[in-house]
Amino acid sequence: MKTKSVLAVVASLVTTAAFASESPSVGSAAPDFSAPDAKGKTHSLSEYKGKYVVLEWFNPECPFVKKHYGSDNMQKLQEEFTGKGVVWLSIDSSAPGKQGNLTPEQAEKKMSEWKTRSTALLLDQDGKVGQAYGAKNTPHMFVINPEGKVIYEGAIDSKATPNPADIPLSTNYVKVALDESMAGKAVTTAQTKPYGCSVKYNK
Repeated sequence: MKTKSVLAVVASLVTTAAFASESPSVGSAAPDFSAPDAKGKTHSLSEYKGKYVVLEWFNPECPFVKKHYGSDNMQKLQEEFTGKGVVWLSIDSSAPGKQGNLTPEQAEKKMSEWKTRSTALLLDQDGKVGQAYGAKNTPHMFVINPEGKVIYEGAIDSKATPNPADIPLSTNYVKVALDESMAGKAVTTAQTKPYGCSVKYNK
C-alpha cells in the first residue's frame, strides 16, 4: 500500500510538472505577448519598450485579490506608478467557465466598481500570456524595466494572507523594486514566492 501511495504522489507531481511553466528568470528578456483589453484594444509588451511595465495576474473572485482591491491598496499603487509613467497591465488568465473569467462587459463593470487605476485589464482567456510567464497565482507580479528585462518576479508583498489588516505590516516588493530601479539602484529583493489563488487555466 505504501509503495502504491508513493507512486501515486510521484505520478501526481509529474502531472503537475507537465502543466507548470517556469517564470522567466530575473535579468532575462520578458516574453513578448499580445492580448486584448476590456475595450477590445490589443496591447503588446513590445509597444511599451522604453517604459517600466508591471504585470499583475488578476482574478476578481480570489480572496487574495480582494484583499488588495477591497482595501484600495492595489489602486493606490497603480495610481502612484502610472502617474510616474509606468505601464500597469492587469491580466485575467481565467479560462471560460472557470472562476474569475470575465467577458469584456463584466471586466469594464468590475474596473468601474473597484475604481482600478491600471493602464488596462487584459483578457487572456486562452492562457497563452499566463503560460508564457509561468503565472501561478493571483496576484503574481512582474516588473519589467525599460530595456525589456524582468527585474522583479513574485508576490506583491511579504504577508501571504487574505487579511487586509496585514497590508500596513508588510513590505510591498513591487513598490520597493520600482522605487529602487527608478532611482538607478539595483533591486534588493528581485524574486519571491508568489502567493494567492491558483490561476484558473483551461486544463
